[in-house]
Amino acid sequence: MTGSQTRGRIVVGVDSSEQSRRALRWAVRQAELTGVGVEAVLAWEPPFSGWGSKVPAVEEQALADIAGKVLAESIEKAVGTEPPVKITTRVEESTAAQALLKAAAADDVRLLVVGSRGVGGFTGALLGSVSQHCAQHAPCPVVIVRGR
Repeated sequence: MTGSQTRGRIVVGVDSSEQSRRALRWAVRQAELTGVGVEAVLAWEPPFSGWGSKVPAVEEQALADIAGKVLAESIEKAVGTEPPVKITTRVEESTAAQALLKAAAADDVRLLVVGSRGVGGFTGALLGSVSQHCAQHAPCPVVIVRGR
């Protein structure tokens, strides 16, 4: 990267939804135009395992591994095996909104990109709860990608 190019990165929320893949494609195109990298973030939460109990560590690691595979597959579906910009990944045990806001809080983040709704979105919803929460609380500009 030359000195005249902007340094930084674009954070994008990714899950297995087509909306998140659209958001990732948008983020990659924007990163190409601005000379920055992309960080794809996928959050996962362990299933409830009973009153006051926690998921065993072995099962938790298995869930984290599955989340990592989902993220890798989503990236490949969205932008292929050789994206035009550097894409780093982050898989976090957290709610989606918390993971995205945490990633967006870094000093080098220029933009947060999310789909208008993800895996949990209701058909026809105008704006998902994660994208709405990010738009209201992010420490950087937010782009919400809708439609095609």
